[in-house]
Amino acid sequence: MMNNELAVALNGYLANLNVAYVKLHNLHWNVVGMNFKAIHEYLESLYDGLAESVDSVAELVKMGGGIPAASMKEYLELADVKELPSVERPGAEVLSLVLADFELMRGQAERIRDLADGAGSYAVVDAMEGDLGHYNKAIWFIRAMMK
Repeated sequence: MMNNELAVALNGYLANLNVAYVKLHNLHWNVVGMNFKAIHEYLESLYDGLAESVDSVAELVKMGGGIPAASMKEYLELADVKELPSVERPGAEVLSLVLADFELMRGQAERIRDLADGAGSYAVVDAMEGDLGHYNKAIWFIRAMMK
């Protein structure tokens, strides 16, 4: 059985994953400018990656005896990642927004990993390690694209 603090943290993370997933679609559809094609395609790879994490995190909550958040209302109440209006945005702005969200979620995954390690929830530790690897690579890519 998962402790309540870890279950709450995972649901907050699940909310961020889902809001970020929708937000990445918004940015993917509305990026404009000289680097449109590269950024458009890269954002698709990012939201595809988040989709895998969404299911994994929800299953971790269920395996721990909890109920995963599963509505947009809950996600918006729990998430630190913020929605954006649907407007065209230049590539540099898009990359900056994605970088900030991925840095936020990387920090959240680190905190959950540490909390899970202390609680002996090694499946959660393993999942967060995998997510951290994805965030670290994405953050490196985005920073390189912004130079």
